[in-house]
Amino acid sequence: MGQNETGAATGPVTVRRGVPAGAERRAAELYWDAFGRKLGPALNPPDKAVPFIAAHMNADRAVCALLDGQLVGLAGYQLGGRALTGGSASAVLHAYGHLRGLHRLLLLALFERHPAAGQLVMDGIAVDPGIRGRGVGSLLLEEVAAVAAEHDCREIRLDVIDTNPRARALYERRGFTAVRTEQTPYLRGLLGFGAVTSMRRPVEANGPKGLRTP
Repeated sequence: MGQNETGAATGPVTVRRGVPAGAERRAAELYWDAFGRKLGPALNPPDKAVPFIAAHMNADRAVCALLDGQLVGLAGYQLGGRALTGGSASAVLHAYGHLRGLHRLLLLALFERHPAAGQLVMDGIAVDPGIRGRGVGSLLLEEVAAVAAEHDCREIRLDVIDTNPRARALYERRGFTAVRTEQTPYLRGLLGFGAVTSMRRPVEANGPKGLRTP
């Protein structure tokens, strides 16, 4: 896919579609760094979770940020029945064992989200802590918006938990509006958060064009 070099404000960051071949482990590490607190009860310990995520990743369901050729950020999305993070029930049972695997499957089911007609569902954004605050998240969001427009989606939907105000602030700055908050106090002790807010952003009919160059 095409790429775009950002200006001096964010440094030499390149945005591209798809996880580069050979960068699956790095992508899984970034994803775990961002979402491990939420996914931990289902996929811990980290030395098992990261390889599992890397091995069952749908590389074409992400847009990525590269700095000097190294992966420093990614945004996953669900489209056409496939999301960035995969792994069948049998894969979970094989990796974690049947006894513990069944419990993990029940926890993972809590995170399943299915898009309505005309929706692209985002899996969240993960950015290397060393370059946060430099606009990488915004670049990734706009490239996801370009993907949604090209697939004739009417809106982008995502969920954000109450313990991640930084992410919610980013989404609001990039045009997302909260439409519903589900209180989940029964999950606070188990997963560490007590509310999930669904946010949506309309997709422009003729854009955005994304960050690609000819």
